[in-house]
Amino acid sequence: MSVSQRILAMEESPTLAVDAKAKALRAAGEPVIGFGAGEPDFPTPPHVVEAAQRAAADPASHRYSPAAGQPALRAAVAEATARDSGVEVAPEQVVITNGGKHALYAIFMALLDPGDEVLVLAPYWVSFPEQIKLAGGVPVAVPTDGASGFRASVEQLEAMRTQRTKALVFVSPSNPTGAVYPADETAAVGAWAAEHGIWVVTDEIYQHLVYGDARFTSLPAAAPEAAARTIISSGVAKTYAMTGWRVGWAIAPVPLTKGMAKLQSQSTSNVCNVAQAAALEALTGPQDAVGEMRAAFDRRRRIAVDALRAIPGVEVVEPEGAFYVFPSFEGVLGRELGGRTVATTLELAEVLLEQAKVAVVPGEAFGAPGYARLSYALSDAHIEEGIARIATLLG
Repeated sequence: MSVSQRILAMEESPTLAVDAKAKALRAAGEPVIGFGAGEPDFPTPPHVVEAAQRAAADPASHRYSPAAGQPALRAAVAEATARDSGVEVAPEQVVITNGGKHALYAIFMALLDPGDEVLVLAPYWVSFPEQIKLAGGVPVAVPTDGASGFRASVEQLEAMRTQRTKALVFVSPSNPTGAVYPADETAAVGAWAAEHGIWVVTDEIYQHLVYGDARFTSLPAAAPEAAARTIISSGVAKTYAMTGWRVGWAIAPVPLTKGMAKLQSQSTSNVCNVAQAAALEALTGPQDAVGEMRAAFDRRRRIAVDALRAIPGVEVVEPEGAFYVFPSFEGVLGRELGGRTVATTLELAEVLLEQAKVAVVPGEAFGAPGYARLSYALSDAHIEEGIARIATLLG
């Protein structure tokens, strides 16, 4: 059977693959603890579910609605962006999408022409390079490491810039590292992009999940001169424990939002009306659950960091946002584990799953060999047990 070269050249999402394998093993009776998925383990807040139930009973939800999203939800996203990010946008600048991942896909499809280069800060979220390539663009990795707190400097960005550089992907808080850019560094990146006429695609899906002294800063708020060429991607998945509802959005200049709406009109049509009603309630209703979940993630963050730092050979930069920890396992590579010599974190992930029944995502998936991503969006007990199993295997 013939499959297109486009699909053959594309990698499967490693995070979803790891999560699927862990769930399959659990279904088969294996006591697997999965650190793979970036998914809150909390239920969606009850008032959001109730809004969806009311919408499901409303015949208006049973019909097509605008491809760019329900007008009430587009307006609510604009209002929430001003409230939470300090960025004033019009509802016409908002396009509702089937999750944050779909928002980013639509952004790259609307923005890029063949051969356009896009700077992607590494470690990067696994889908960025693949989506850029699908849109005909060329992803260009800008490497960072633990010594810099996984944050790129303007000097690093400038060193990678060419005449074909069209955009920069900027993520703070970061998946997979949990890095949060301070306001001054965010402003400097925005000023650099504005100076060179470079678009910024800023993924703000984790903006409400910051801890300690860290503070989220939206790039167009910190660097107003970059706002005209900045596209914001976000959604309700992480903040409101709504990963399965599939509602995200893109905020961009109107010509681009019209382009994204045109794309959706020919590919997906409207986002599920019931899910849009749930997202509307999430943004406009009580916000108590947001703080409660953030407090739980903060506690789990500290549990995970302390437990990993206690393992000889494992180094950890404390994450300031999102719900991931990204330890370096370079100090344990080259050893014999589980009856085999483990030379890479790809091999280490295989041994951890086979021998310790623990699922992690190897750093190779994020452009960072030697590291691995562990999500701490699971119970305290599972975090403690899972990392204890890792310590036993590495001990």
